Amino acid sequence: MSISVSAAAVLQPLTGRASPPAYRVTANRRLRIGPIPSLSSSSASKPILPAAAMATDGAAPAASGAGSKQKLLVFDAEEDLAVSLAKYTAELSEKFAAERGAFTVVLSGGSLIKALRKLTEPPYLDSVDWSKWHVFWVDERVVPKDHEDSNYKLALDGFLSKVPIPTGQVYAINDALSAEGAADDYETCLRRLVKNGVIAMLAATGFPRFDLQLLGMGPDGHIASLFPGHPLVNENQKWVTYIKDSPKPPPERITFTFPVINSSAYIAMVVTGAGKAGAVQKALSDKETSSDKLPVEMAVLQDGEFTWFTDKEAVSLLQNK
Repeated sequence: MSISVSAAAVLQPLTGRASPPAYRVTANRRLRIGPIPSLSSSSASKPILPAAAMATDGAAPAASGAGSKQKLLVFDAEEDLAVSLAKYTAELSEKFAAERGAFTVVLSGGSLIKALRKLTEPPYLDSVDWSKWHVFWVDERVVPKDHEDSNYKLALDGFLSKVPIPTGQVYAINDALSAEGAADDYETCLRRLVKNGVIAMLAATGFPRFDLQLLGMGPDGHIASLFPGHPLVNENQKWVTYIKDSPKPPPERITFTFPVINSSAYIAMVVTGAGKAGAVQKALSDKETSSDKLPVEMAVLQDGEFTWFTDKEAVSLLQNK
């Protein structure tokens, strides 16, 4: 299967504003990364991968759907990444608001919230129809909402307090419950919103289909609160589950399961920094190591588009391999 390579940005801007430079690789199946030229600050207009160096595996991973696509974007600077991520999110907001009358967005914690900062500035602050947004969390720490470890607090301080999303359309966990109770309560909330038509359902899987999940990845390859080697990575019945022995503090959390993550229409995986280069290398390698897959490798959309938003440091180990 051929792979198109373009130096264009992800999407055309709504406002006519120039896109930041990015390297784009688009594939309909798992990427095989070939030799990558050295990148420099002056290489922004060049594609990250020469077409001749790219190929795909003969068959897609078993879990992937026929309509799934994967893209890799590499930016010279985090500022460029943030600008492009805002445009990408704003265009999806416009698309789903027009098609469904709602835009369901899933947030994660960590550096992802900082990467969304451009959405709180012109032109997006005024042009986005924030009344259509419904906001959820892919995982949450079972702590009070004003606790420094709370993903809700992180998002509130860095993003939600700066945009006019109706408060009734921001779905935080019930922090008065136990981890198990909070997970059950959150799943009940999601099921009600699916029944009401706010959240779509992917008929092929029977799991909720969020319009966009904005995710990050840890240096160990974990996403949400799904950690390498933990039994929860194999949960395939529940929509939301809980963990009481997280290897990363705090220990008690709730998390979406992989069937929910993989039923999404779009996923933006935002990964920056040299500390995550090893996990990126493994995730985008052509080596099939099903026995020891990182959680990020298990994020394979059934029928959707998965885009990596990265910087040069995060993909540094893909060079000259």
